[in-house]
Amino acid sequence: MSLDEHRYALTVRWTGNLGEGTASYRGYSRDHDIEIPGLPVLRGSADPTFHGDRTRYNPEQLLLAALSQCHMLSFLHVAVKHGVVVTGYEDRAEGLMRSNRDGSGQFESATLRPRVTLAAPVAEELMAELHAGANRVCFIARSVNFPVLHEPSAVVEGLG
Repeated sequence: MSLDEHRYALTVRWTGNLGEGTASYRGYSRDHDIEIPGLPVLRGSADPTFHGDRTRYNPEQLLLAALSQCHMLSFLHVAVKHGVVVTGYEDRAEGLMRSNRDGSGQFESATLRPRVTLAAPVAEELMAELHAGANRVCFIARSVNFPVLHEPSAVVEGLG
């Protein structure tokens, strides 16, 4: 494996056989476990609209979380390269997914709303470039086939 390649492995284990497998559409649970060695098990299911358990994570939430996490980590990287000191970061992300009549569906967009707390004021233009730069290097955003939009805001620590 080259230094440029990064491989990831996990196990998804369906735990929703209620005794008859998939003999009927409503006769099985969508519950599953996501297992990654050395980490806590992540309990997954389908979105409740698709007969899932609302107390478990669904794939659509996890895709949006991956986009948000990746933008944050990329933004922090780009900020430090530009000498911008970030002291806090919170994103209230939303995704828009559409279902099709044939039962398929797809995400149409994701909107990230990062609120960045800074140690000192930074010009709006530089903040816009930092977010654009983060989007350019975010592995997840570069891998999806729908727009990842940004509505960022920034505050200076202690000034609100």
